[in-house]
Amino acid sequence: MLKHTPLYDQHVALNAKLMNVAGWELPLEYSSQIAEHLAVRESAGMFDISHLRPVDVTGPGARDFLRRLLATDVARIDTVGAALYACMLNTHGGVVDDMIVYHLAQDWYRLVPNALTGEKDQAWIQSQARDFDVEVVEREDLALIAVQGPSACAQVAAVLDDTLADAMNTLDRFMATSDGETVIGRTGFTGEDGLELMLASGKAVSVWKALLDGGMTAAGFGARNTLRLEAGLNRYGYDMDEDTSPAECNLGALVDLDDDDRHFVGREAVLMEAEQGVRHRLIGLLLEDDGVMRDKAAVREPARDDGRLDVSAGDAQGRVTTGSYSPILGASIALARVPAAWADQAQLEVHIHDAWQSARVVVPPFVRLGESCIEG
Repeated sequence: MLKHTPLYDQHVALNAKLMNVAGWELPLEYSSQIAEHLAVRESAGMFDISHLRPVDVTGPGARDFLRRLLATDVARIDTVGAALYACMLNTHGGVVDDMIVYHLAQDWYRLVPNALTGEKDQAWIQSQARDFDVEVVEREDLALIAVQGPSACAQVAAVLDDTLADAMNTLDRFMATSDGETVIGRTGFTGEDGLELMLASGKAVSVWKALLDGGMTAAGFGARNTLRLEAGLNRYGYDMDEDTSPAECNLGALVDLDDDDRHFVGREAVLMEAEQGVRHRLIGLLLEDDGVMRDKAAVREPARDDGRLDVSAGDAQGRVTTGSYSPILGASIALARVPAAWADQAQLEVHIHDAWQSARVVVPPFVRLGESCIEG
């Protein structure tokens, strides 16, 4: 049976088209995926992301534990109120998960992992915490609402009490504030400015309704996926997984190796890969013809003049990990994992509807703050 968030009845009331997201029944779209996408880029939209389950790590050993658990060093956020995009690896150097980490108080950190990996993450974190003086608690009592877009902060401030609104208005990107119960982070998954609200489940409906009454657009997971793709952001299980290293999915910058005394999980595997070289890269593709690149589509080098390249002959060594249509660019875009040597190619070919179509190799992101990042 699918699980429901505290906002489920609100989605039904809005006649949302519902879908299964990691075992949760959540809105794919309310009216039009493209309209919801454009609302976020042009003004603001809100998403129910209460299927995510934050994990609070507290206690005197919290900092040391997270420096061991994560490849990204939480020493970067020693200032209370700072947030960090981080990745967690297994002993083989594969990505167990990516997440946002908030430093909310002395000895209090909040991790927000992916829903798809929630149970696995919780078990992994608990197993790694045994030798540290910490308490690890999954916050099932919270609801999460992401409000994203250029007017997101102004619209959220209008529905908060004055104290919390004033604190929120001082936040820079990747900072957070808390009144002890509600946490607001200047973070998101769309490539836009915005906020992520973590609040008691009992308050979620009133906040959602107040935002809706103020003119906020409710947006579904269809728009959330195309927004994050335009922003060049990975989705777990598609663009990365436990068999993918950070360097193979554009997360190499999240791995901190400066402190030789910090022996985080997966460090040895990361160093070995650096010596041997990365086998695959995650690249961006922009389709130059009509059509849409879809997940798992084959990718190959351009055909030779003799035309002998054939997907069945093993020439298609690359795969689209996420592909869709970009409403901002008016063309199909994709992330694709290909042999490392192909990353420097100008053009590759993607298999679409039994034909090979040319795609330009680009460096993500495709769109930032509503504007194209593609040159030429």
